[in-house]
Amino acid sequence: MNKIITYTDGGARNNPGPAGIGVVLYDEDKKIVETYKEYIGEATNNQAEYKALVKALELAEKHSPKEIECFLDSELVVKQVNKEYKVKDPDLHILYNQVLDLAMFKNISFHHVRREQNKLADKLVNEAIDENY
Repeated sequence: MNKIITYTDGGARNNPGPAGIGVVLYDEDKKIVETYKEYIGEATNNQAEYKALVKALELAEKHSPKEIECFLDSELVVKQVNKEYKVKDPDLHILYNQVLDLAMFKNISFHHVRREQNKLADKLVNEAIDENY
């Protein structure tokens, strides 16, 4: 597969609170390759956003793409992984390093999208929390 396009979302109710992640992988023709949702327990919104991105990169790797495009509705995470913002929170720094480790050998890009453009991943987050909390 030449290209995987990921849309990810993470969210916590009451921040921190019960949290979930949602991932949607598309191929270069914008066909869904895989979806994933998981309840991750107690977390902050930012921790959930990072965990969703880590999971997306792990899932994308299984398809051996030459390129990965990642779309997130968390501007903070996008700016941090693009090295525009520093990661000051120690818990987020661990997740940030996981993203960098997974991304280091790839042609990869990270983009911010509006929440309206990320509806399926958001739906998966809410389903994961609703099913487990």
